Amino acid sequence: MKPLFVILTLACVIFNSCKKSDYKNILHDPGLYSRTVHELNGVVMGNNFTPVVASRNYAYATIAGYEAIAGGYPKQYRSLAGQLTGLKVVAKPSPNEKIDYEYAALLAFCRVGETVTFPEGSLKYYTDSLHQLAVTHGMPGEMIRASESYAKAVAGSIITWSKKDNYLKTRSGSKFAINDSAGRWVPTPPAYTEAVEPHWSDIRPMVINTKDFRVPPPPAFDIKNKNSKYYKEVIYIKNKVDSLSAEQTHIADFWDDNPGKLNVSGHVMFITKKFSPPGHWMSIVGIGAEKTKAGFNTTVYAFAKTAIALYDAFIQCWKIKYYYKTVRPETVIDKYFDANWRPHLQTPPFPEYTCGHCTISAAAAEALTSVFGDNVAYTDTSEVEFGIKSRSYKSFRAAADENVWARFYGGIHYYNSCIVSHGIGKEVGSSVVAKLQMKR
Repeated sequence: MKPLFVILTLACVIFNSCKKSDYKNILHDPGLYSRTVHELNGVVMGNNFTPVVASRNYAYATIAGYEAIAGGYPKQYRSLAGQLTGLKVVAKPSPNEKIDYEYAALLAFCRVGETVTFPEGSLKYYTDSLHQLAVTHGMPGEMIRASESYAKAVAGSIITWSKKDNYLKTRSGSKFAINDSAGRWVPTPPAYTEAVEPHWSDIRPMVINTKDFRVPPPPAFDIKNKNSKYYKEVIYIKNKVDSLSAEQTHIADFWDDNPGKLNVSGHVMFITKKFSPPGHWMSIVGIGAEKTKAGFNTTVYAFAKTAIALYDAFIQCWKIKYYYKTVRPETVIDKYFDANWRPHLQTPPFPEYTCGHCTISAAAAEALTSVFGDNVAYTDTSEVEFGIKSRSYKSFRAAADENVWARFYGGIHYYNSCIVSHGIGKEVGSSVVAKLQMKR
């Protein structure tokens, strides 16, 4: 009679030899990569990251995923090393090892994603599940080990690079000084939160030089002259918010993307969460990939390119915000017209000009259009999980166009700000598209 351990060993050999080897069908599914990005979306939302910090989370994680693919398919994709500011070298795969580059891309994305967010290990359960998928669906053990080792090396390169972008330095920067002078930003109801990320313009851009963009100043603060541009902007937004149609209300709500809305009911206060603006656009990338039936590698490429555009657009926008320090419509209307007036959406805690969402949406639309093409009609289901019905668009640019009106209908940005911001965002996106050489 054979010893028990011999019987168990033979059983394992027979079991493994009979396992269906379909790991490529599972791990090379572009939908899996989109769901993995959505998993990071949940972590970002759950930990109350501001929109600008969220853009950093997505950028570094998606770049790691892209670099894993670029290293494995150099005839199809170029590395971003030497193209992104400060990124000089990225770990390359060993030609002697059998690596599944799609699996490595998933893992590299997750490793960087959980490093630039918190708490530590926030995606461990998810990466463990990816590992189990590889095992269960028959990926050879040697390939699993080589792929995981390569993913770790790529992630290490991106993490090392990320630490030199001035992010830690901005954590100890001085707070924004409150000065209630005419036209200058002050905290707004209901939380009266201090200004968010006043030093974000010190963050290292990846592609652009913010000095290359000429942004006109906002209309001069003038609430006494009824013929002034500023006065007309104030009256326009007040009258519009006071008479929103059902469709306009839906547009505002759909693009609200407030990651931490403070709800106040009597003495009860609670926060409701949604994806932030960059998180919303990360969802749109996945929808676009599915709509165009993009393959795994194209999907990875689309996420990285869009995330880079979002990241740089926020830096450009925040530079202008804290240069002009423009007061919000809510503050002006409350003080000079109606003390009980409130915008339809909750006013975000940072200066009004320029509009962040309009800027980054236009930039993202340019990046997405460069990957998937123009006139890609799609239905955006991103907000369904937050109880907001979907909206349909003829193209990514059409969605960004609607976003211009959304911030105005919401009562949080003057119309002039939305128009100017959209134009600057489009310039940023076009610059990213023109400068990056990714797909061969």
